[in-house]
Amino acid sequence: MKGVLAALLGLLLSMAGFAPTDAMPRFTFDWPMMDAGFALLPLLLGLFAVSEVLNEVITPPDKRSSPPTRFESPRFPGARLRDIAAHWVNMLRSGAIGVGVGLLPCIGANASNLLAYSAARSSSRHPERFSTGIPDGIVASETANNASIGAAMIPLMALGIPGDAVTAILLGGLMIHGIQTGPMLFSANGPLVYALFASMIVANVAMLVLSIAGIRIFIRILAVPKSILLSMVMVTCVIGAFATNNRMFDVYTLVAAGFLGFILIRMKIPFQPLVLGFILTP
Repeated sequence: MKGVLAALLGLLLSMAGFAPTDAMPRFTFDWPMMDAGFALLPLLLGLFAVSEVLNEVITPPDKRSSPPTRFESPRFPGARLRDIAAHWVNMLRSGAIGVGVGLLPCIGANASNLLAYSAARSSSRHPERFSTGIPDGIVASETANNASIGAAMIPLMALGIPGDAVTAILLGGLMIHGIQTGPMLFSANGPLVYALFASMIVANVAMLVLSIAGIRIFIRILAVPKSILLSMVMVTCVIGAFATNNRMFDVYTLVAAGFLGFILIRMKIPFQPLVLGFILTP
């Protein structure tokens, strides 16, 4: 019910502005800046970035994670083939779970992680060792997570329905360029479809190389004081929101969406249905 509520809220937000049929202003409250409605980018930045900043600021200092003081040299897990071969059943099962969950609109990778982890623990000979960082749980969660990302592209490209928040953002980008997803996408924009397939293959290889080569550098971001890191995030979000249409109303949208996202976090209402409803309503 919380997901349905979030989807209806996204539907309501997308109705602000001129009606597409008779150009009558709706929910503008006689404010000219509302005539064009809410822009997608400021809304997304507010929901996903500003809300996290607000949530981190209001969290008591004793409950915040402290930055590490020293760094150990990380090792790449699973570099040996026998480490991978030892978990092939777990990988196949978790991959299938990730694909199945990814096919369902608006579920996201979080549900596939939990389902794959639960399945791995139920079939394990030593379930008491789970939640201690053993490879079985890590393999299950990460395999399902990666499998659901590719599967979420299937309903987006075949039906025009995003599988998660990331594909919802991708749908918004395609709509900006006048590309309509759905059954006609493959016949009208065949080269684009193959370009997307190729880019996902390249992205997986690039992520593997960058993760191995840069993990020692990436982990040092945790040592940046939260006061500096959160300030940089806020400044970047404001610049990005203003640069969308060069108007201050988008900055106001960013701040309002940030407070809305903060309230949703506190009420444990997911963002993905809201984004889905906002993009699909037109």
